[in-house]
Amino acid sequence: MKLECFATTQRPPDIVPGRPQRAWMEKFDERHPYRCLPLTMANTTGWEILCPMAFTATWNGGNHQNDITLVPDVPHPDFHDFVVSHFSTGVLTFHPGYLFRTPENWSMWVMGPPNHIKDGIQPLMGLVETDWLPFPFTMNWHFTRPGEVRFERGEPFCFITLAQDKPIEEFDVVQRSLQSEPDLRAQYEAWGNRRTEFNKRLAKGDEATIKEAWQRFYFRGEMPDNTGPNPKTHVNKRRLKAPRFTR
Repeated sequence: MKLECFATTQRPPDIVPGRPQRAWMEKFDERHPYRCLPLTMANTTGWEILCPMAFTATWNGGNHQNDITLVPDVPHPDFHDFVVSHFSTGVLTFHPGYLFRTPENWSMWVMGPPNHIKDGIQPLMGLVETDWLPFPFTMNWHFTRPGEVRFERGEPFCFITLAQDKPIEEFDVVQRSLQSEPDLRAQYEAWGNRRTEFNKRLAKGDEATIKEAWQRFYFRGEMPDNTGPNPKTHVNKRRLKAPRFTR
């Protein structure tokens, strides 16, 4: 399996494996959000493309291209090719600097970095058929209101991850009663009972429970009733490869 990244500019932005850290997550007591495995797995299931320079973007609320102004912190030879006002109406457009090629039947999700919050602007998301497309795409953000936003040097402006999206049309979506699957219902009820007991002990100030801090069934890939076997496919840390240069 190979993801090929063909540079379309002389100095393309850096690409790095997705990083788990988020500034807003760091601000919580004991970095509590990192206990949520789905959050950290989303943050790391893909690759970040990083801003090569710091700049400020300002939108005055107008519908024309020149209603967005872009100012780099310091002059940069690639700035006006890297980020532009192209689509107007408060849309900020980045050129990632690569043409990507994926294996057959694999497409690329193009989005903002997961759980990376920026006040005043929202990343748009696209699904691209990179298994055949012979030209690059753009990464776009939409201002949510008139105002000013900053992108720092080294900040991810684009996040890419891969999906075999064609087979999704073959799925038959079935709604069922939980009572129709006794084993699953028993696991669900065991989880609910243990969670209720845990929260009661926590509320009473039980020292052992406070030290435990939170239940780790999902993080460890454990069944709530301890019957097992634990799922062999469970992953609690993503380790993606960094790009390597070849000719």
